Parts: sequence; C-alpha cells; structure tokens
Amino acid sequence: MKAAVYYENGPPSVLKYEDVPDPECLPQGIVIKVEAVSIEGGDTLNRARGELASKPHIVGYQAAGTIVEVGAEVTHLKPGQRVTTVNMHGSHAELRSVFARTAWVVPDNMDIREAAAIPVPFGTAHDCLFEFGRLQPGETVLVQAGAGAVGLAAIQIAKRAGATVIATASSDERLESLKKYGMDHGINYKTQDLVAEAKRLTDNRGVNLVVDPVGGSTLQKSILALGYRGRISMVGNAGREEMRVDVSTMMGGNQSLSGVFLGAEIFSDRVHDNIQKLIDDIAKGELKVVLDKSFPLKEAAAAHEYIESRQAIGRVTLIP
Repeated sequence: MKAAVYYENGPPSVLKYEDVPDPECLPQGIVIKVEAVSIEGGDTLNRARGELASKPHIVGYQAAGTIVEVGAEVTHLKPGQRVTTVNMHGSHAELRSVFARTAWVVPDNMDIREAAAIPVPFGTAHDCLFEFGRLQPGETVLVQAGAGAVGLAAIQIAKRAGATVIATASSDERLESLKKYGMDHGINYKTQDLVAEAKRLTDNRGVNLVVDPVGGSTLQKSILALGYRGRISMVGNAGREEMRVDVSTMMGGNQSLSGVFLGAEIFSDRVHDNIQKLIDDIAKGELKVVLDKSFPLKEAAAAHEYIESRQAIGRVTLIP
C-alpha cells in the first residue's frame, strides 16, 4: 500500500509518499480501506517531536473508510461496513489496522470526510464540557482556539446545552465565522486583553468553565479568567510552549484545573457509546463537522504545512 511516512522527526518536509507493507489484522481488530483521513493537531505534534513506533513511521489518529477484513474475535462488525476509526498512529495510509473497539459505524447519509473528523474532537469536547467540566445550563464557557476542531465542537455542544459561549481566535474574520456555530461573544487574542475581556463580558464575575487546548502562556490567562468555583479543562498544548503556570490564584476562588485525555478511556463503554451518539447527532443535523481543505494523501507534507500556517477553520483532510 501507499502511505505518508517519515524516518525522523521534523518539519512537514520529512513526510514522504512511499510503498509500505499492508497492515495485519489483529484477532480483536479490523482493517479498513481508508477513504478519508482527518489530520489532528496531535498528528503534527507527533511528526515534529513524537516517538516513532517504527521506521518508517505512519502518523495519524483518525481515518474513516470501509472494512475489508475482520479479526477472528470480532462479531459486531463485518466487511463492507463504513466506519470511522481511532488509533495512536497509522491513519496516513491506504489501509489501516485498528482494534474493533475504536471503530464506530458511519450512518449511510454521512460524508466519509465528516465521519473521519468526529471521534477525537467531538469526544474530547464533550468530555471537557461535561465529564470533567461539569457544565450546567446557564453557565458561561470560554473556548480557547475556537476555530480549531475541538473548539468548534465545544462551541456547538456548549450552546446546545444552554451555555453562554465566549470564544477566542487570532482575527476578527475568524471570530465572525464562529457566530453561526453558536458563539455569543468573541475575543481577538491578538488585539484584545483576553482576561479583561472575559471579565467585562461576565460583569466582572469571570467564566464558569474554560476549554483550553492551547496550554503554555494561554493556560495562565485561562486561570485568571475564571470566576468563583470556575473550572478549566486542559486538553492540549497546541501553542507548543513550555507549560509553566502559577496556580496560586485558584485557591482563593475554590477553582479547579483538570487534565483531559480522551485516549485514556477510549476503550470504555462510556466513551465508545458517547462517540457513537455524537456521530448519530451529526448525521441528524444537530451538530456540524466543519471541514476546511482536502489534499491527496501524496500531498501530506503540504497539508501539514497548511495546518501549521494556522489558516484553517475546521479540519483538514487527506484523501488516498
């Protein structure tokens, strides 16, 4: 099969389009013919400095397609079904082997590119808001990096739950585009004081919950934007800065900071069932997957470069 591979960490140019052996099907797994790859922020981080599981290494968390082989111990899936899948690597390829437990059935009416982009961003956003963020109707949520995939999912899900949604982005144009997904107020972090604006928009009370996939110095601002008993769901380090924060202000406000990693519970019934429900909700039009550009798999390097230029709004996909 063909795949986008690399032999060492580095910039997007380390990605090469090469022939590699087909993956084996595990007894508890499936093999799919990949029809769409959703490039995750973690994919670009892993390419830049993550561990290589093999040489050459195939990066990538999410891909959707059609099952071509089923392991001996798998009874609930069969060849010919369309599924979207998650694994720690291996999405940037024509074929992919995953555990059946990290595959979800795709409804017939769903675009396979949309399906590829659902499990990690929407599952993560939901956990940030409810499982760890304990969001209640009427509360105010600050979504950092609102134009990213987790941000776009969090905006929609929080609004659907009856929250007031504040989101940040790097330009007024990007903020304007977020209004149609449920954002009530936008903060341009390039030109505005994020903490002062969050306080102003909440009559100086501060926000109830922050979803922060950026980390670094942004996480410090998230802490300072909190109100009494405010919570932060920290879910990434997209800013690629050293994670150093002063949490001393949190004590006086009985505030809390939770790290969120969907992968830690990806095999659980709770996460599996929740992701399937989110997929079904999207198929019914209750939530929307926001797609940006699509690139051919052989142009994976260009796709990664485009993502790192921070022009995208929503997910960038690869098509084998």
